[in-house]
Amino acid sequence: MYTDTVAAGILIDLIQINNDRIEGYTLALENLKSNRDNDLRSLFEGYIQETILFNSELAPFTVVDGETPIVPPRISGKLHRFWLDLKATLSGHDRKQILEECERGEDASKKAYERALKEAPDLPIAIVTIIRNHAEKQKKAHDQIRTLRDEAD
Repeated sequence: MYTDTVAAGILIDLIQINNDRIEGYTLALENLKSNRDNDLRSLFEGYIQETILFNSELAPFTVVDGETPIVPPRISGKLHRFWLDLKATLSGHDRKQILEECERGEDASKKAYERALKEAPDLPIAIVTIIRNHAEKQKKAHDQIRTLRDEAD
């Protein structure tokens, strides 16, 4: 059953995973070699901007009774960033391994959007439309990361 609180909870979960995505790509950018991988640098920066836009579209629907909730960081996101950082350090910032970790992050994001869409049938159409739009863009990003990973040496 739809309530503002239920909708806000679904959207806060998406904002949290999006925040993890932003931090993951920021960390991936830091681990790229300076003179190589400019294609990835541009791609990751684009995904960060896209995700910031996602959150700006979701945030207005999280306000319940005039109160804007505080979005706490997710523990799983912190763990993912730790593993991304550790693997990058151990691998010498290898392109393929950075892409593998980015794909794992995209997998988590894809699952969160799929879960939100399953919970969304009772939500207002405006919210469902936004979630579907984000899910489609996120799936394209996932597929692009996977393709780049497969092409990496």
